[in-house]
Amino acid sequence: AMLVYGLEPIGDNLIAGLRALAGMVLFNAPTTALGFWHIFALSAAALLLAHLVFTLLLTYYKIERQRRRHRELLALLASPSADGTGTVVISHDSPVAYCLPGGARSVTVLSDGLMAALEPAELRAVLIHENAHLSQRHHLLLWAFAAWRQALPWLPTTRLAQESVNSLIEMLADDVALRTESKATLIKAIAIVASGPSEGMATVGAPGLPARAHLSLAGLEAPTGAISGSARTTVTRVTRLLTPRPPLPAAARGAVLAGCVLLLAAPTALLIVPGLLG
Repeated sequence: AMLVYGLEPIGDNLIAGLRALAGMVLFNAPTTALGFWHIFALSAAALLLAHLVFTLLLTYYKIERQRRRHRELLALLASPSADGTGTVVISHDSPVAYCLPGGARSVTVLSDGLMAALEPAELRAVLIHENAHLSQRHHLLLWAFAAWRQALPWLPTTRLAQESVNSLIEMLADDVALRTESKATLIKAIAIVASGPSEGMATVGAPGLPARAHLSLAGLEAPTGAISGSARTTVTRVTRLLTPRPPLPAAARGAVLAGCVLLLAAPTALLIVPGLLG
């Protein structure tokens, strides 16, 4: 909105306005058409864009730095699991399960306590759940919403959006696990993992190795694969499995999808199409 208002005096549409602005910035074209408030709006829009991009990159850097340290600790303290490649085990009595994304270096981390508490089918459900987080690249969603919250922490919707995304990706991973395992098996696995520590453990053979894969500083990113998640998410997931709601009819799903597309496409078309046609 700030950008469109700022460009209003120098173009009939967004493309024309951007061309005129580029001429002013790059070729020293006259700026007399712009008033004080138009220049203020354009400056504010530029600063907001720079702030969002910078926060996105800074959040990525912090998350990657924390993940790199986490991998180093796992290399020292974890041992390979017999349950398959890409799975390691840490020595701790509490039930712990999470995944650490990193492309070809992605791993799923389990604890001795978890493996002792789970039946084979329940352990399979946990592994499938964690591998779903990795294969569907849920960490990219968490990164984007964590950066948005960091950039605009005073905006309530950033917190609500991040919490909702955290819950939804857990449900998506649950759905993958349900393709091969029963609801009862998955519910029991969720309950057992949820009985573990909700925050990072003090030590796992050495200081500093967190239990739940809090993979960034100061809560920048929620756990990328902790099957239990927060207490609220756990309750929501179990309730969803115990009392599933009937799926939306095909017509309703189509209407929702069409509404989402229109919500993005209509404003974009109104801003850009006149410039293309003109």
